[in-house]
Amino acid sequence: MTDEPEKPEDVEETEAVAADAAAAGADAPEADAPEADAPEAAEEEAKPKPRRRRRKAAEPVAEEAPADQEAPADPDVEAIQEAEDEAEAEAAGEEPEDVEAEEAEVEEAEAEEAAAEAEADAPTSVRPARSAPSRRRARRDPSLPPPIVRAQAKYVRSSARKARLVCDHIRGKSVEEARAILALTPRAIARDWSKLLESAVANAEHNHELVGEDLYVKAVHADEGPTIKRFRPRAMGRATRIRKRTSHLTILLTPKD
Repeated sequence: MTDEPEKPEDVEETEAVAADAAAAGADAPEADAPEADAPEAAEEEAKPKPRRRRRKAAEPVAEEAPADQEAPADPDVEAIQEAEDEAEAEAAGEEPEDVEAEEAEVEEAEAEEAAAEAEADAPTSVRPARSAPSRRRARRDPSLPPPIVRAQAKYVRSSARKARLVCDHIRGKSVEEARAILALTPRAIARDWSKLLESAVANAEHNHELVGEDLYVKAVHADEGPTIKRFRPRAMGRATRIRKRTSHLTILLTPKD
């Protein structure tokens, strides 16, 4: 084997530099590529990038309360407000006001005013309601005489003689029998006697607390009243007087024994 001649140090350094240059030349195209694309990248950077619009999150829509209902107040706000009012009152040297007590006093004052107005508007003279007539027989002292109920009709446009012809039929009869007789009597004065009998029964029930069916006609009579005078022409220039009679009718009722 032949020994190769040793190279000087300068030659070795030169070969190392050449090898490094060859390696750098191999890698040069890859390094030059970004430099070629540099203008395009600069243009892209120069153009303003479009901004993306962010979508707003959908806000929760508060439900509208009906008109009749009031929105509920925030309890924290009310508590803070009450605390501030109490602090101001204490600072001013006043006691905190009790709202509920004030409202109660106002309501009482309004109620008193309404009652006073109602009393002022009420009629001063009011008749008490009359109770219905009692159908029970009134208790009375047996030692006292029986009560006599009286009813009278004055200035009836009928003569006393015609009235007596009817009243004679009902004297001493019970109320029920007298009603039946007068209802079946054909004379015109029977209607006036019937009205007077009902008036006497009503007086006994309302004024003396008696029962109408327990009464009878104790006395009945017809008295003469004033006579109305009129005239009518007659023959040969004469005038004749016309007498229009009136009468006063009376009925007395009393309880049966």
